[in-house]
Amino acid sequence: MRRIAGIVLAVLLICGVVAAVLAGRDNGDQGTATKTVRGVVGSEKAEFFADPDVVKALATKGYTVKTETSGSWAMEGLDLKGYDFAFPSSKAPADELAAKYKARQPLPRPFYSPLVVVAHRNAAEVLAANGLAVLDKGQHRGTLKMAAYLAAAGKDRTWQQLKGADRYGELTGTLYIASTDPESSSSGALYLAATSYVANGGRVVASEADVDRTAPLMHKLISVQGAQQPSSDAAFRDFVSGAGNPLVMVYESQVAALLGDRQSAGDLTVLYPDTTANSDHTVVPLTEEGRALGELLSDDPVLRKLAVRHGFRPQGDAAEFVAATAAHAAYLNQTLTGVRQPPVPTSKVLHEIALRARGQS
Repeated sequence: MRRIAGIVLAVLLICGVVAAVLAGRDNGDQGTATKTVRGVVGSEKAEFFADPDVVKALATKGYTVKTETSGSWAMEGLDLKGYDFAFPSSKAPADELAAKYKARQPLPRPFYSPLVVVAHRNAAEVLAANGLAVLDKGQHRGTLKMAAYLAAAGKDRTWQQLKGADRYGELTGTLYIASTDPESSSSGALYLAATSYVANGGRVVASEADVDRTAPLMHKLISVQGAQQPSSDAAFRDFVSGAGNPLVMVYESQVAALLGDRQSAGDLTVLYPDTTANSDHTVVPLTEEGRALGELLSDDPVLRKLAVRHGFRPQGDAAEFVAATAAHAAYLNQTLTGVRQPPVPTSKVLHEIALRARGQS
């Protein structure tokens, strides 16, 4: 009798375990990652997806995410068969990819970042002394006056022609902002979007006549740089290491992430162009799993906080970014006061601007 009772008890225990496992599945218990999704992302998001805390947060929701990096505009030329999502750094290349792969709208846009210019303090002070920038008193930030800068660039001004530059041996040669290749990199294309807007009299470049009108200056801004970096990640790393140009166009997110890792950023000065472009990091779902991931990045509170830790501004809640970066307010214009963010030209027009800027037709 005891033997029969033992067998019955064992069966009941096994059934209970099976039921608990099934109930856990039904209740969405995904403490262990169960889905692997593959994506191509802009280089500036590589560290976000590699962050162990991000990996853990995604795993708790049932995802293992494997990524490869590419310039945002270069993604259009890739064969994305077998991938679940593409994650370029702005809306224009995302729209191109969405049309190519017939991705359902709307596209998830988890976070964004404005373009800024990083400078060493000496360079920023010289720009301010010559009316090209305004520095916030006692802070490591300021405003770049885009119209004044473009006027100087149009006249091929050199650092040696600027008052006070002779005190700093590193400030020599033609005055220019280093940017990435606009034909492959989103930040480079967005730099042209912002500068062409100013050069076009405060209007978005939208026609062939607009492109013709602004092309000579756009070509000058790019041709003076010589070889350009293919990604903003490489350009920013060069600047931080002390190499390269005194002025570099990067994403604010890269600066904010750097500040989060350091007690001090030395003589780094962040110049917010008074007319800039926002980088709307946009997920292009190629599968339903890719769409679910994009929506998770947009909505999950833990992942939103981690995005802010990597310097990104979550869509829909400016207060999240302001609160999280309070310790670095001396460097960051948290509310983007005095910064105009005009619309970006269509993908077709922006492609044409980039081609003409590179001396192609």
